[in-house]
Amino acid sequence: MKIAIGCDHAGFAYKTAIIAQLQQKSIEIADLGTHSETSVDYPDFAHPVAEQVENHTADYGILICGSGNGVAMTANKHATIRAALCWNTELAALARQHNNANILCIPARFVDLTLAQEMVNRFLSTEFEGGRHERRVSKVSC
Repeated sequence: MKIAIGCDHAGFAYKTAIIAQLQQKSIEIADLGTHSETSVDYPDFAHPVAEQVENHTADYGILICGSGNGVAMTANKHATIRAALCWNTELAALARQHNNANILCIPARFVDLTLAQEMVNRFLSTEFEGGRHERRVSKVSC
């Protein structure tokens, strides 16, 4: 499994910890930045993550910013991306089960690091249920 991960300055500390968490599980990482807490523009990192997922060079993406909204809105501009803003583990699981989400968006200023890491675990370990959800997901793209 390969995960593309990106963040803005507000998500840098979480990104660093999540990368370490994933590397302990021998998951391949594409770290697309940012690489410090210096103020940056979130679209500069959200688009490259979305592109890797869209082009199938990564299986899933993780995006982190202060609210999670900016990276989610940006990633969802890509036709085949279903980026889910999650703030608990149940939402992370449902995003995969019902929406076949392929990018997890984390609001670093609103969840603690432990919860963020638990959300990553749930997101990556949950399968899409298909069935009635497949019909709905197929209607998402314009």
